[in-house]
Amino acid sequence: MKYVVSLMIILSIMTSCKSKQSSVLPDYMEVSGDYVTIRGLALGTSFKIIYKDAKKRDFHDSMMNLFAEFENSLSLYRENSIISKVNRNEDVVLDDYFIRMFNRACEITEQTDGAFDISAAPLFKVWGWGETAKMKVTPEMLDSLKQYTGMDKIRIEGRKIVKTNPNVIINANAIAKGYCSDIVAGFIERQGIKDYMVEVGGETVLKGKNRIGKDWRVGIDKPFDGNLIPGQSLQAIVHVSNKALATSGDYRRFYIEDGVKYSHTIDPKTGKSAKQNVLSATVIANDCITADALATAFMVMGLDKTKKFLEQHPDVAVFLLYSEGEEMKEYISANFANISPVN
Repeated sequence: MKYVVSLMIILSIMTSCKSKQSSVLPDYMEVSGDYVTIRGLALGTSFKIIYKDAKKRDFHDSMMNLFAEFENSLSLYRENSIISKVNRNEDVVLDDYFIRMFNRACEITEQTDGAFDISAAPLFKVWGWGETAKMKVTPEMLDSLKQYTGMDKIRIEGRKIVKTNPNVIINANAIAKGYCSDIVAGFIERQGIKDYMVEVGGETVLKGKNRIGKDWRVGIDKPFDGNLIPGQSLQAIVHVSNKALATSGDYRRFYIEDGVKYSHTIDPKTGKSAKQNVLSATVIANDCITADALATAFMVMGLDKTKKFLEQHPDVAVFLLYSEGEEMKEYISANFANISPVN
């Protein structure tokens, strides 16, 4: 009898321990009420996904598979990705990720009069913003490279790329994170989830309500050189839902050479760093692929051209921080979401 009782106690302890172990969440996951948060690294950056799910399901592995598929299509840092093969002029069948990215990029290039242009990849490379080191850039070099840029020099026929010149290459980095946020958001919705936030490298899709039943809150960083940590020094907080939001700025990715600042925002028409007075552009749109690309385009276009763009595209909202002399000013389009300053 003592042996049976002892065995029952041991089994009870083992069952209890197993129950406690199974309730321990993995490092990438947090749960607060019905809201689940998953964090991680993908696309060379961080991601954060929050969703309301009474079942508290863990979608981490499914999301990582999505990220892997996406990178196999559009990452320049993967030698065997579709975009890498396209740039090497290999015979490759395009997947849906690539085709959707390419077609939307063409549309936005036309809408922005070439301020957004994924075919400007050769110009990014020579300035050191691609997968190669910076070169000694001369006006003659830029003139030579510009003969290989322009979306009129590359097209899709069937599921294949056709180029007018084999030296034409593309870079999807200015649209990829926003596009990936849309893809992850689509996966979340297919699970029957209505309240969620998907953020990949700062490009965000927001639907439904947050934990306290209000619109989601997104911080806009102050655009000063050296503000390297997102959220550490905020200019404003945006309250938004059922939209996508993306921000571009030249205050994190830049270098100074011979006293001149060179940002990663390249004007495809000049081949040089954009010289507009816009410090950061935050865009709200119906999807994140659009918000991401337009945030980059507005950095190139500047304040006046951006205002003209908005007159023709009322579904896009913008918050610009720009310099006027030594002063930083704000431009907030009339249709921008509720925004509050940070004291």
